[in-house]
Amino acid sequence: MGEVGYSGTKAASIVGISYRQLDYWARTNLVRPSLTDASGSGSRRQYSYRDLLELRVIKSLLDAGIKLESVRTAFEYLRQHVDTDIASAHLVISGSDVLLCDGDTLIDVMRRGQGVLNVLAIGGLKIDLDQQLVQLGKPVTPTATAEAV
Repeated sequence: MGEVGYSGTKAASIVGISYRQLDYWARTNLVRPSLTDASGSGSRRQYSYRDLLELRVIKSLLDAGIKLESVRTAFEYLRQHVDTDIASAHLVISGSDVLLCDGDTLIDVMRRGQGVLNVLAIGGLKIDLDQQLVQLGKPVTPTATAEAV
């Protein structure tokens, strides 16, 4: 049994974009339909579920104020450097920057991976501190730590 396909009209409606946008994105290779591409007059594009996810990510980036050319740059980077499904990537939007969260690292996809920032997982620090306090036989409460200081 084959994968369910969505027509261009249906895909545009599901994602919340106009058919003209969808057509433009396909013609300019931002997202081409992976099931059936247009092959001339009267042919119909068929988009997969994964295509819909990518389209939704693009729409979200545009809605967040990221320019279309920046979205193209981000997707070029993601397609070249993300081994898993693009839709499962964790993106961080900061102003006009798009960052990819890869484990404990933020990668600036707009600058092609340069300017890597480290992410400090504060939750992990809290767990480590709580474990140390338990090992010392100290209570793990905000008031106990405030009094000790």
